[in-house]
Amino acid sequence: MATVGYSNLDRDEAVRNVSNQASDMANKASYQLDRALDSAEGVARQVADQGREASERVGEVASNMKTAVDKSVQDQPMATLAVAAAMGFVLGALWKS
Repeated sequence: MATVGYSNLDRDEAVRNVSNQASDMANKASYQLDRALDSAEGVARQVADQGREASERVGEVASNMKTAVDKSVQDQPMATLAVAAAMGFVLGALWKS
């Protein structure tokens, strides 16, 4: 039975092939990781923008409420006081439970 021998050149070529394949896989993995990071940065930026918009809208609502309360205090002070007392009672009851 004859044995098949591999020369040093065949082994060196096999090592180079494996090394090249490993390098290609590492490059592909790095590319995919970069894409994932870019996507995550985009999502984070979008969430921050939405948070900023929500904050601005809350500020607008607070301003509108302040205007409405000021007008209500001037036009109907007793009714405004009664509503404030009722809200305080409800909040107190919720806080206690």
